[in-house]
Parts: sequence; structure tokens; C-alpha cells
Amino acid sequence: MFTVTILAAPDRADLPAALVDDLRRAWDGGPALWLAQGIAAEFPLAAEPGDFWQAWERLQAQGFDLAVQPTLGRRKAVLLADMDSTMIQQECIDELADVAGVGERVAAITARAMNGELNFHEALLARVGLLAGLSESAIPQVLDQRITLAPGGRQLVATMRAQGAYAALVSGGFTDFTGPVAGALGFDEHRANTLLAEEGVLTGHVALPILGREAKVQALRDITAARGLTPADVLAVGDGANDLDMLKLAGMGVALHAKPVVAAQVSLRINHGDLTALLYLQGYAAEEFAP
Repeated sequence: MFTVTILAAPDRADLPAALVDDLRRAWDGGPALWLAQGIAAEFPLAAEPGDFWQAWERLQAQGFDLAVQPTLGRRKAVLLADMDSTMIQQECIDELADVAGVGERVAAITARAMNGELNFHEALLARVGLLAGLSESAIPQVLDQRITLAPGGRQLVATMRAQGAYAALVSGGFTDFTGPVAGALGFDEHRANTLLAEEGVLTGHVALPILGREAKVQALRDITAARGLTPADVLAVGDGANDLDMLKLAGMGVALHAKPVVAAQVSLRINHGDLTALLYLQGYAAEEFAP
């Protein structure tokens, strides 16, 4: 048995019942269940539709997200989330670089790395090197003035944890940012790279080993093994090339507003909704969201 989920952006809340019913009839689906009026609806299906991607493209053009996944085991026991451009709306290293006066150079490297055009390890070293000489005081300044939490993040973490799930923030960014962000959103733990400084000034280096693509997969394996779970019990979310292996291994890997190279390799894609979409994909109704 499969479940079809149709989603609208919460700030639009314009998902029409007629669209849901038309798709349900075309695929011979079961009765529709509204998880949030105007925002999220689902219906059961006996088999995956052969024309899913054609329907997906039609709905994307109208501003709606569409997903089909096995019904069994949709609610996950672990949330593994990327931070930059996923749980927050910025790339922290780009913001630090802007303060340091090398914003355009670093942002260009970041974009290529997230698109899979550059090796993450080498790209991180190159970008951090350009931060050498920046005062550590820039970090709290950036956190306070430039970093904003992504919509729906608090509800996602709080709701899953209220149901007994474990939440980990796993980033190729820096602990100076993941610590405060994890605290603000209620994550159980955070993992990231450590920026090195001497006498209050960034040295242009990070502590080794670097947490990148492989380390995210290892975090998934470590966290599940410690709890007697398997990768099938994980909901992972990210947007960049260094998230791909984690997304592919997780039982539910979601590409959220992802780079094209990432979205092309992940079947669950959220391009219009916010982080609450990950709750709807698990079958949570809006009234079940934690405050």
C-alpha cells in the first residue's frame, strides 16, 4: 500500500479539493484525508502510478508538491537534518565571509560545492582559509543579525520529539553555529566542524577530521545503531551535494528546496512547502503538531 501526499505552501494555503479529487480518481485512489485544510491532503493507493513524474511536473508548475511513498513505517524515530539552507535560511560561511570582505569569492565556492562541482573537503578548506584574520566577535554578530530559522523547523523538531523521536543536527558548517541553532530548535545533539582561532582571531583552519559527506552517513549509522534502530527508521533532510548519501541511505530522505543535482537523485522533493511538509509526509495532521 502506498500513500499520495499533495502539499501547498502554508503561506498560500491554496490547495484545491478539486485538484486532490481529480488526481485521486485518475489513480483510482482511496478516500482523501485532509491533514491541513488548503495545505496538505493524502489518499491511499494500491500501487505506484506509472505517470507519477508527469503529474509531479504538472503540480510543480501550479506551485504544489507531490509525493508517493510506502504507507508502512512512514513515521520515523530519528530526524537527521542539515543546517545551512535547511534548518536556517542562510549559509553561515557565506555570511562570515561577507563580514570579512570576501563574500563573493566564498559564495561562489559554496555554490559550486553544494552543486557537487567541487570536492566538499577541499572547498571547505579553501573557504575557511579566506576567513583568516577575522575576529571571533563576528560569529555572534552574524548569528544575531544575519541568521534566521527556516519556517516550520521548531514544529518539525518539537512534534517528532514529542512522539519519542531523536533529533540530530548534522552540518558541514561550524559548531559555533550548530550549537545555538540546535538549542533554539530543540535538537538532542549537533555535529559540525570546529573553526580554529588564536587570541580571538580566526586562523583560517578547522579542526580535523572534517565533517563532510561521509561523516553525515556515519552519523546516521552511529545514531541508529546506538538506539537499536536501522537507517529505515530515519527521516533525513538536506539541500546540498554533501547531503546526498545521507538522503539516499535514510528510510525517508527529503530534498528540501534542493540544488538541481540533489533533487534529480531524490524522489521526495519539497520545493514549495516549508519544514512542516516533513510532518505531513509522515501522516501527521496539523492538530497533532506540538506547539
